[in-house]
Amino acid sequence: MFFNSSAHNPSLDEFREEVRAFCRKEISGDFGRKLELGQHLEKPEYDAWLKALAGRGWLAGNWPKEYGGLGWEPEQSAIFNDETARAGAPWLIPFGVTMVGPVIYTFGSEEQKKRFLPDIVANNLWWCQGYSEPGSGSDLASLRTAAVKGTDADGEHYIVNGQKTWTTLGHWGDWIFCLVRTDPDVKKQKGISFLLIDMKTPGVTVRKINTIDMGHHLNEVFFDNVRVPAENLVGEENKGWDYAKFLLGHERAGAAGVGKFTRYMDQLRAVLAITNEGGKPLSESPYFRRRIADLEVSIATLAALSEDQRTAFHAAGSPSLIGAGALKLRASELQQEILQTMTEVLGRHGLAYQTDALMAGWNGELIGPKESAGILYEQLIRRAATIYGGSSEIQRTIIAKSAFAG
Repeated sequence: MFFNSSAHNPSLDEFREEVRAFCRKEISGDFGRKLELGQHLEKPEYDAWLKALAGRGWLAGNWPKEYGGLGWEPEQSAIFNDETARAGAPWLIPFGVTMVGPVIYTFGSEEQKKRFLPDIVANNLWWCQGYSEPGSGSDLASLRTAAVKGTDADGEHYIVNGQKTWTTLGHWGDWIFCLVRTDPDVKKQKGISFLLIDMKTPGVTVRKINTIDMGHHLNEVFFDNVRVPAENLVGEENKGWDYAKFLLGHERAGAAGVGKFTRYMDQLRAVLAITNEGGKPLSESPYFRRRIADLEVSIATLAALSEDQRTAFHAAGSPSLIGAGALKLRASELQQEILQTMTEVLGRHGLAYQTDALMAGWNGELIGPKESAGILYEQLIRRAATIYGGSSEIQRTIIAKSAFAG
């Protein structure tokens, strides 16, 4: 990785070795093999991994200490992200610790902080995100899910009706944080509020969305007269758009993941070495050597941008929406470039699993070279990387508006 301050700081060297040793211990056995082969993890396997991180305080290591974190410096966050990615660790599911947690500790009530933050830090609650709706994706502020405030014998509450879509891991969620419309008579950004909703509440229905990789990641979530206590409103009513932008900054700032690009490149080199054309490995092809060089330069540039944004984030206490957008834009497009190159190199070996095993949840045995494991799945699912969290077109618009505004 481009970022290497630990070379001059023995304590950071020690932390890097600590993370490496942890990964060697935890990413082993059947669990490690499933990750190596790019196979599907079930919720208990994710839960065990996240709880192992939580046991070291690393799940929320960059949170402020007063909220259960370790108050990591930017260098520590970089090392942790780099080493876990290089080790092939599972996706650090962001909805609790990266997204709603910072919103709660920044804008939530003291009661909300006491109620939710300890369980997020310990991974005792699984969260999902209720933002996009049919017809309200890139234009998120046009959302129509309505929350009408009322009072009954049990106190103040909201009645929520509407639909959310593309809800990642909604079928695993205990709670969902939602943007809802609480005032339909004002400018669309001004009438949105941020609600926390228990997924077990009567009237909440989750329905699977089928995806091209045949896995179950995405869902629709329906709200039919769902009663939500008013105490589950985060911050002020009709200020939800401000909190949503804050959250999106956190989401986009975490999009770079330079360590995973380094791992991709290691896998790409292995694939090039075993794939032949005219009796020679593709690693000797001038065309692919140029492609590799271009990708390496792009990764180094992304690493420099990521380091700059991480340092600015730490100093300011929250990410710059413009800087985070630029980081998300370049990272998502570079990820697709690398994976497209890997798929191109593999050719017919890109589909590494038998079709019936794929249908059952993509946990069949390999029928191609082991170096091809997981590449097609990654290539398919990351096609959405330039859409979720704000499309590339939206990021470019935000950056351009900022530049023209001076």
